[in-house]
Amino acid sequence: MTSDIAIQWLERRGVELESIAEIVLQLQLPYNASLTLADCMDSVKAVIQKREVQYTLMTGIALDWLAEQKLLPEPLQAVMEADEPLYGVDETLALGITSVYGMIGLTSFGYLDKAKIGVIQQLNANEQQIHVFLDDLVAGLAAAASARIAHKSYDANV
Repeated sequence: MTSDIAIQWLERRGVELESIAEIVLQLQLPYNASLTLADCMDSVKAVIQKREVQYTLMTGIALDWLAEQKLLPEPLQAVMEADEPLYGVDETLALGITSVYGMIGLTSFGYLDKAKIGVIQQLNANEQQIHVFLDDLVAGLAAAASARIAHKSYDANV
């Protein structure tokens, strides 16, 4: 199953689904006091079940890995090694994940892209591996899972 492969690829890069769920909990707890880590984990798993999310994760992770192996053509290799701030393709790819649950996902992604909390900060600070795409993809996944919870909470209260 493709979702299992995407999860394995995340884990090989040091990202556990629970660490993404912890970010989701931090985002949504101020709006839903009864929210649990298990709820957030369910939401992360639901988002990762979407085929376009799986393909997006695998594409970004593969590009990071290829850059580490110095297998990308120049000047792309140099851009990836420097994590060039104006590159923007990493954020663009991650926005595909956030859009699965609407504008609230986009605003949450913007916050996470700047705040770099939890595992996102760890990925961004890791100098042993290239995570040009992965830090943004994890932020996108957390933002989409958070938006999914927000929509479900709103629907339950209407």
